[in-house]
Amino acid sequence: MNEKLKTLRDSAAMRWTALLLLALAMFCAYIFMDILSPIKDYMQDFGWDSKAFGTMQGAETFLNVFVFFLIFAGIILDKMGVRFTAVLSGAVMLVGGLIKYFAVSPYFTGTGIETWFTDHLNYIPGFDELGVSPFYKGMPASAKVAAIGFMIFGCGAEMAGITVSRGIVKWFKGRETALAMGSEMALARLGVATCMIFSPFFARLGGEVHVDNSVKFGVVLLCIALMMFVVYFFMDKKLDKQTGEAEEKDDPFKISDIGKILSSLGFWLVALLCVLYYSAIFPFQKYAVNMLQCNLTLTPATEGFFASNTVTIVQYVVMLLVAICSFASNFSKNKGLKIGLMALAVVALVAYCYMGFMRGTAETIFAVFPLLAVAITPILGNYVDRKGKAASMLVLGSILLIACHLTFAFILPLCKGSAIGGTIVAYVTILVLGASFSLVPAALWPSVPKLVDEKIIGSAYALIFWIQNIGLWLFPLLIGNVLTKTNDAGTAAHELNYTWALVMLAVLGVLALIIGFVLKIVDRKKHLGLEEPNIKD
Repeated sequence: MNEKLKTLRDSAAMRWTALLLLALAMFCAYIFMDILSPIKDYMQDFGWDSKAFGTMQGAETFLNVFVFFLIFAGIILDKMGVRFTAVLSGAVMLVGGLIKYFAVSPYFTGTGIETWFTDHLNYIPGFDELGVSPFYKGMPASAKVAAIGFMIFGCGAEMAGITVSRGIVKWFKGRETALAMGSEMALARLGVATCMIFSPFFARLGGEVHVDNSVKFGVVLLCIALMMFVVYFFMDKKLDKQTGEAEEKDDPFKISDIGKILSSLGFWLVALLCVLYYSAIFPFQKYAVNMLQCNLTLTPATEGFFASNTVTIVQYVVMLLVAICSFASNFSKNKGLKIGLMALAVVALVAYCYMGFMRGTAETIFAVFPLLAVAITPILGNYVDRKGKAASMLVLGSILLIACHLTFAFILPLCKGSAIGGTIVAYVTILVLGASFSLVPAALWPSVPKLVDEKIIGSAYALIFWIQNIGLWLFPLLIGNVLTKTNDAGTAAHELNYTWALVMLAVLGVLALIIGFVLKIVDRKKHLGLEEPNIKD
């Protein structure tokens, strides 16, 4: 037994510990990413209108797309290695988070910095003409500074994303790659639920609204993310000492490597699938709470247990119970224990949904988004590892994506007036949408190492993330523009018609479905191995 466990990654406990460190760091990053989304209405009271809010949110990907930072991040990753880039990304995220916190804190108001930003950055030559400027004339100074902080955070977050993917490939290659990637993303996406539950909680803490408290909570989590990366640094360094392998920096990056990646048809198809999937999900998350407010008959609790701060903690604990039991059931070899864990997860999920309904707030309803994904991602990942069919999984995910957005567009509005009926439709659709999204990490990301040489995997992930970021920059703006065009001026924030915005997202699913079928054909003709299992006997 001891002869087989020659390195840390030969130990299941050690490689899954490394995965846990990376996943926890991304969990914290995902919380900060949407920290203001569930309190958009409070930001309007803070002085930001919808245009300011949307422009700030879109700024996250600005440097990644238009300054090509993600390409540089991939070069850094290939040249300097996983552990250096992981710590660097954690530090960059924290710096950006601190700037964003300063922008919405009381320390910013009345300063010379506020005056300067009020008078400047109202016109950016070139970018304004192209309609892609991250600022505009009349944009509040605090929103401008927050946008700058969010840009910096976005650089670190996307760098962390490609680094984590590369790190998982390093620790799990030839083993449970898809299961590991799917599990990492399932845990990370619990950050979405955590954000939806706790961001409003901290904003309202003390009886008055202070939006800086929510951002402060996110900054603390970014500190934790940096610490996770530091611990991973030492684990990864020990692994290289055991294997005798040099870190990736000894294998110099060449510009010609990018040409090798871009010449792969399989790479382009996977990249297009990625941008279509993510553009239909992440921008939607930023509007999902408001969409539910516009299409559900909600009566927020004003007294008793469901109006107290205590229910927030209880609901979060129940959410964790759902996640832990459903996730653990996939690894239980005892049939009775497996059934018991799943039964407990189902009961806890029902209790969680009931509390969300009784609280009567859209953010607590949308917080259910990642829970089904947590339950089925290990199943999907394990299936892809052992049976293959990654391209087929992506086709299935596209079909579910289309069905969910069309349900939001046409069926959910019909339920308005029925509090219970509308909430049930919303819960089921949100759960299925989250499940469809889990197919991406389980099937798409583990496919990349099959398309490019190992030494340029970092650059390949960076290029995919860069293409993805174009969609993440564009579609929040498009959703906002569609809402403006399809609603009368002065329409109340809770009465907007989201039909055509949701149809646009469904069209992304249709395009993804077409590309998924093309990918299956290309895979069959060129033998890319996408339908083959990751674990070879």
